[in-house]
Amino acid sequence: MDETTALRQAVRGLLAKRSEPRTAVETPLGYDHELWSILTGQIGVAALAVPERYGGAGATLAELCVVLHELGRTLTPCPLLGSAVVAAQALLATGDTDACARLLPGIAEGTRVATLAWSGPDGGWSPERPAVKADGSTLTGTACYVLDGDLADVLLVAARTTGGTGLFEVDATAAGVRREHTPSLDPARRLAIVDLAGVPARRLDRGDYTPCLRHVRDVALVALAAEQTGAAERALEATVEYSLQRHQFGRPIGAFQALKHRMADAFVRLEQARSAVHAALRSAVGDTPELPLDAAVAKIVCAEALRHIAAEMIQLHGGIAITWEHDAHLYFRRAHGSAQLFGEPEAHVAALAVCGVPGGGV
Repeated sequence: MDETTALRQAVRGLLAKRSEPRTAVETPLGYDHELWSILTGQIGVAALAVPERYGGAGATLAELCVVLHELGRTLTPCPLLGSAVVAAQALLATGDTDACARLLPGIAEGTRVATLAWSGPDGGWSPERPAVKADGSTLTGTACYVLDGDLADVLLVAARTTGGTGLFEVDATAAGVRREHTPSLDPARRLAIVDLAGVPARRLDRGDYTPCLRHVRDVALVALAAEQTGAAERALEATVEYSLQRHQFGRPIGAFQALKHRMADAFVRLEQARSAVHAALRSAVGDTPELPLDAAVAKIVCAEALRHIAAEMIQLHGGIAITWEHDAHLYFRRAHGSAQLFGEPEAHVAALAVCGVPGGGV
């Protein structure tokens, strides 16, 4: 058994026993802290893509995406995407070894949750136009859709400067910082508004951080695509299982030709999503020039696949799918919520059509 398979089996087995998304989202943290402690302390999921010199495992985004795929299957809420992917990659991109040595070990251990405040109310996630503005070493502005932003221990902020874009570290408890949880369509994805009113901050990058922020977004798109593919995979599995159990006219509904065609089409979309993720991962791990293109394609294909399969899950389950007790609506919510994260698919399509790679306006 190779290491990737062992990792997948360990995470899937743990989540099968311990993951209870409905219960977890009702807690003050919005996730099961004990489960998060096991994932980070015993399996080391938050340390996977952190270099060994900063307390990590020194693996790659590929291993981290294995975990995100499994979390997507079960819709398990936890701060892995915002902290160990987005914030950790943002820190590494600065080249500030002191900041990395100070902050990354806690992120890798899972004892500190980090987040990156970036997008404005339009959800544009533009590297050129962050929501917050820097005036020297003070920050002013309001960032929206901040992953785990109301509870994070480490607050990083992308801000507009006179020379482009900068990355700043802010004391989350400082005067002038207001953080507010904002309930969203997807209850398992904790988002917040972070409002800064003349807050002092420490700049971490050197020069214009815009190219680095583009790279962070590309990595985030690949990680999100892996999670979306996991959710799509489980939604289709549940739908096929139900079609073999539900009987109409003396036979399973899955035996009817019309439903066979619909589930076959959903499977094709799932395979396309898997292929898109694999291509994007190759580019990300190899740090190739094709990463922006492959990441955008993965975002588009995986978001559309999950939306389609979640909609089919609702339709093919019939009346039971629209009850609160059934999980179908949770996958539907995840499909539409995650489609908007880091830029909606339509925006990436428009950018690809104009210039072949995601532009600054995405």
